[in-house]
Amino acid sequence: MKLAVASGKGGTGKSMVAANLAFTLASTRQVTLVDCDVEEPNLHLFFPAPATTTEVTMPVPVVDESACDHCGKCGEFCQYGAITVLRDRILFLPELCHSCGGCTLVCPNSAIREEPKRIGTLTTSAPMSGMKLVSGKLDEGNPHAVPIIRAAKILAEGDPLVICDSAPGTSCPVVEMLDGCDACILVTESTPFGLHDLELAVDVAARLDIPAGVIINRSDGKDQETLRFCAGQDLDVLMTIPFSREIAAIQSRGDLLCRARPEWQEDFCSLYLKCRSLAGVER
Repeated sequence: MKLAVASGKGGTGKSMVAANLAFTLASTRQVTLVDCDVEEPNLHLFFPAPATTTEVTMPVPVVDESACDHCGKCGEFCQYGAITVLRDRILFLPELCHSCGGCTLVCPNSAIREEPKRIGTLTTSAPMSGMKLVSGKLDEGNPHAVPIIRAAKILAEGDPLVICDSAPGTSCPVVEMLDGCDACILVTESTPFGLHDLELAVDVAARLDIPAGVIINRSDGKDQETLRFCAGQDLDVLMTIPFSREIAAIQSRGDLLCRARPEWQEDFCSLYLKCRSLAGVER
């Protein structure tokens, strides 16, 4: 089963949920935890361990000026504005290139070839028995998060239980992470911003036909608006985590709730069973 943990906005506690769920389940089964928040990965902070690092690359076009006659076909084809053909040279903007390979296909003189360009890294570790941690990290200044998320998911392909921690929001990296997941946990908080962005996240999951449930984090007991929204959308509230100074202190020192307070493990085991039901998987 492949499970996504996402949120419409940052700071709701999705990484906390993903880390505690993986930690709890790893004691009884093999779990692969994938950090898909490649701009700000942080799960390795909760699970420090020696890691293996590999580079992630994407193919980018290189123009052989001696073979190019500046016909302009490559620039006409590129829908992202990465290639502009001038009278005396080719202007290439790698940040805009999506590595579709079309420019190499339409060039009548075979003047364009592709070469790999590094965009980030993947690290893999085994921080505890029963757990594999895969973390993607985008190189600073690089805009191409999606290929790194895709590469991280490939490293987890075929593993029996995969938990993907998403980037916040509802943009392309989140859509890439959600693709192929069996169910999605949406972590929110009972604030106007939290509810607004939860609505956006619910819409994305629905458009991708992925069953979703909600966790209300940092609850102050005034969750009526969020509960009303979930009822109207036929969304199960899978768990409510209280607003607690103790929980915040556990997080801030880099510890896990389920490690510091083992009684919480029962709640996260129950969360897992609810997710299996949500995904239509037999117990």
